[in-house]
Amino acid sequence: MFRGPTRARGLKTLDLFVSTLASAGELPEGLILTLPKVTTVAQVQAMDFAVSRLEEIHSLPAGRLRFEVQVETPQLILGPEGTSPVARLPHAVPGRISALHYGTYDYSASLQISAEYQSMEHPVADFAKEVMQLAVAGTGIRLSDGSTNIIPVGDNVENAWKLHGRLVRRSLERGYYQGWDLHAAQLPSRFAATYAFYREGLPAAAARLRNYVERTEGGVMDEPATARALAAFVLRGVQCGAVGSEEVLALAGVELPRLTALAHPRLAHTTSK
Repeated sequence: MFRGPTRARGLKTLDLFVSTLASAGELPEGLILTLPKVTTVAQVQAMDFAVSRLEEIHSLPAGRLRFEVQVETPQLILGPEGTSPVARLPHAVPGRISALHYGTYDYSASLQISAEYQSMEHPVADFAKEVMQLAVAGTGIRLSDGSTNIIPVGDNVENAWKLHGRLVRRSLERGYYQGWDLHAAQLPSRFAATYAFYREGLPAAAARLRNYVERTEGGVMDEPATARALAAFVLRGVQCGAVGSEEVLALAGVELPRLTALAHPRLAHTTSK
């Protein structure tokens, strides 16, 4: 958006979009903007300045206009000094970025990967996403995996569903709990893969969590950090509908408020003040 050829048009579109919404009343609760094609930290800082001015103009609370950054250029992963610009983003605009999204095809093409091999599971994709994970660890910024352009239509439905389901499962196993879909027919395979991921992992995670909460000895000795991960896994299962809160109580021995506190202790500490 903040590249020379498209800067004026992008800013005009952003202004028109936000101004139109603001003139109609309160902004939608889930409104989040997306900044694509980012190559430098300065572009993200420019976006921060732009939305800050819009907040002032429309009397919006500071920080109301948050945005996602699409990581689809290699310049954001590795800068000319040998450092990673993406790691600077959370600190350059504190509290403004809500998520980082990996752009499968732009990023792969930038590295001269042949079209046939451009994929969410290509080694260059995994490297970029691992850097993104490190960059936002502990910041609260979410991560989103990219997309696959193999869509389930025509004679290719079953194979495309299998591929998409496997890729969704792969993302979940690697700590990417969101992802892009290009076609509505990909939603069933995303739902099925996500549901299966949490259903299959629930018995072991709940048993280990119960052992931790009740301080009983089991086959695995879990530390507090691992307990947080176990609780977060179970909580995500509840939030996506794959696991019921009564089921959690029966298997793990904790109710939903306690589960949330175990998964997000800092949040629980803040809300209890």
